[in-house]
Amino acid sequence: MSRPTIRQALAAEQPLVTPLAHDALSVRLIAAAGFRAFTVGGSALLAARYGFPDIALIGLKDMTEGLRDIAAASDLPFIADADDGYGDVKAVARTVWEYETIGVGGMLFEDQQRDRKQQRADKAGAVVDEAVIEAKLRTALSVRRNPETFIIGRTDAYGALGIDAALRRADRFLKLGVDGVFIAGLKTPEDYERVGRELKGSVLLAAMFEGAGTPWLTPQELGRLGFRQISYPVSVMFRAVNAIQSGLAELRAHALGIRPMTPLTNAVEVRTILDNAVELKKWRDVEATFGDNAPSSAEKK
Repeated sequence: MSRPTIRQALAAEQPLVTPLAHDALSVRLIAAAGFRAFTVGGSALLAARYGFPDIALIGLKDMTEGLRDIAAASDLPFIADADDGYGDVKAVARTVWEYETIGVGGMLFEDQQRDRKQQRADKAGAVVDEAVIEAKLRTALSVRRNPETFIIGRTDAYGALGIDAALRRADRFLKLGVDGVFIAGLKTPEDYERVGRELKGSVLLAAMFEGAGTPWLTPQELGRLGFRQISYPVSVMFRAVNAIQSGLAELRAHALGIRPMTPLTNAVEVRTILDNAVELKKWRDVEATFGDNAPSSAEKK
């Protein structure tokens, strides 16, 4: 089955809600939950795969290794963080080609200055000159081999320079021909209203963060403001970290004899969910059909 495009996903669900996948298992669970697309952000992927913060410690090779595993696990269309393109315009071209080969349907290129990169866009220390990011976006648009590859211009200028500068950059990105724009780090509902009003008619992306001191608007509210795609960069990762930490604390107390560990009441259900996510039945069917104990052609007759 071929992977649908980002445009198809945007048309099928308005606004399009995308959780962030950080590994192959998480994307299988995202697909099972019924989402039409997903996003891969650098922060969650780097934390899960390398134990690194998203502060410009990695390059294209690190990202593509993680993306390749995730893409192979599901046919859902997805958008991937491409950071600043990992270098100059040559590096941007290579990033586009590598990502397309993997199956990335959409990619975000940002203007946050690499040597001062912050994980939270509202705290961005600096952004590159407009000419630098515009050259990178022009490159990405020009070199894509698949016309369906969705190129998104992301600006982190809001945190570094304010909303007026961010809106000006987003408008310039749109005039270059990008397929969508993302003004990262917006802090108030009024900011979202202004972006939706001033960039009306464009494919606008939003990101909802938990516990970040930023607005928590529903997909329906954002859709009414004009936003077409909403990602949740930390929601799945935060819950996974919380569950792992709680489970390990319980197991440690059990090991030390401080407090007995109680088995999960829904362990059978969780095992079934996990078995389905790793496609156990498919592999058992292969084993039964072609393995040492499989019936021979003569026996089948």
